[in-house]
Amino acid sequence: MKKLIMLLVVILVLALSGCSILPEDSPILEGGEYAEMSGSANGNKKKNKKNKDSTEESVEASSEEASQESSSQEESTEATKETSEEPSEEIRYALEKDWTELPEGGETNPIIERVSRDKVILVVEDGQEPTPPETEEYSELSGEKKPKPQTTKKPVEEEEEELPQELQSYLTGEWKDLEIVNRRSIAVMFPNGYRAGSANNSPRLKLYGISKASIIYEAPVEGRITALMGVFEDYDSLDKLGPAVSARDYFIYQAMSTDSIFIHDGLIRMGTEELVNTDRVDAISAPTAGVIDGVKDVFFANETIIPDAGKGYTDYFDVTKLKETIEAKEYATEHRESFEQGFLFANDALATYPNAPSVTKIWPGGKLKNNGGYGNFANMNPHFEYDKDHHLYYRYQFGELMVDGMNNKKMGVTNVVLKICHGEERTPDQPKLDYLAFRVHGEGECYVFTNGRMIHGTWKKNSDTSADYLYDEEGNEIVLNQGKTWVCCVWQEYQDFILME
Repeated sequence: MKKLIMLLVVILVLALSGCSILPEDSPILEGGEYAEMSGSANGNKKKNKKNKDSTEESVEASSEEASQESSSQEESTEATKETSEEPSEEIRYALEKDWTELPEGGETNPIIERVSRDKVILVVEDGQEPTPPETEEYSELSGEKKPKPQTTKKPVEEEEEELPQELQSYLTGEWKDLEIVNRRSIAVMFPNGYRAGSANNSPRLKLYGISKASIIYEAPVEGRITALMGVFEDYDSLDKLGPAVSARDYFIYQAMSTDSIFIHDGLIRMGTEELVNTDRVDAISAPTAGVIDGVKDVFFANETIIPDAGKGYTDYFDVTKLKETIEAKEYATEHRESFEQGFLFANDALATYPNAPSVTKIWPGGKLKNNGGYGNFANMNPHFEYDKDHHLYYRYQFGELMVDGMNNKKMGVTNVVLKICHGEERTPDQPKLDYLAFRVHGEGECYVFTNGRMIHGTWKKNSDTSADYLYDEEGNEIVLNQGKTWVCCVWQEYQDFILME
């Protein structure tokens, strides 16, 4: 007991005199200074070593305790060496992306359970700076950079405010603000093709804002080229979208699958006029022939985005006026009771499908010219190529990578779905019109591509407002990876042209 009291007195005296009681070769000493400790948010400040002789005397007086401490530190050092070894490239990449492979037959997180979480916010004390992440954060699978976590100063003597909530998106499976996930999305019609006009010297067509869509639907239209419909849930940062073009009924039914407000400029009247003018569809339509309740102010002409663009390629949808237009039409702003979640997404892990065949290139209409495929004329040949480094399928057409006219961003998606649908000509006796119809209700064959793998199965859509559901050959719901999805409506009678590599 006396020895212990004497030891405590010695330690107190040494502490008051600024001396260290650690041996010179202590694992946390580096060059006579304290080394930074890993695992601390702010690190440890380095201190100067003082009075070496006094330190050694202290260690000598407490040899047993120091020996134990030194032994403990040596064990800690060995453990640190083992865990700090450079991980393999594969493991390091997974750690950087925060991905974990799902076991085969995957434990997934069906987001229909709607489990919310607090949004990540860094809280710092007054006078302190938040520690920035060492590397850029990326969305789980889309490859896009995430915004850095918001920072806020800790309130002084105030109750902590409730943290904003996040929920997994119905459309992408990614974690987004609760308000964005619960509100209805918008579905906007876009043209597709090489030129913004019918003349041979018309300028190249580029779509403004299409890369911000959570889902893109594509299907053949007149002339057998394809049109696109982008479904947008996170559109607050957008000012406009377009060029906005005319509607077809099969696109409207797909918009109803996601409970979206349908937006179009013009319509193909056969089969569409009867639908868009009913209360079955919440639509924002430009004033045009066949539209009963068009909205003029929300569409505008702009001839500078694509200079010298032809007729039909200069009209854009004004996103900044969306809210007031929805209010004026008295449309519901949040998902209605009829809304169903269709796509099933993996949790914050990677659905790998190791036993599914590997496919890295997809031609929905093949490479050969055909009369009903996927715009295979004028050397369009639309297809997708898988980039394993980013887990994305990039879209190509006309032999070029497709980019967004707003930001020149490459068009890449996490999932590709070929939805095989029965199709027919609505006016076979008037071939110049070439109006088409596709059965997007019921069920049919599908091919789903994710993580470089192909899953063959069945799609089902039970009603106008029902979502699209995807099942594998055993009847299990197919799990998509988090991120954007491109759905190709492929004409069943021409599905033999589909090509995969």
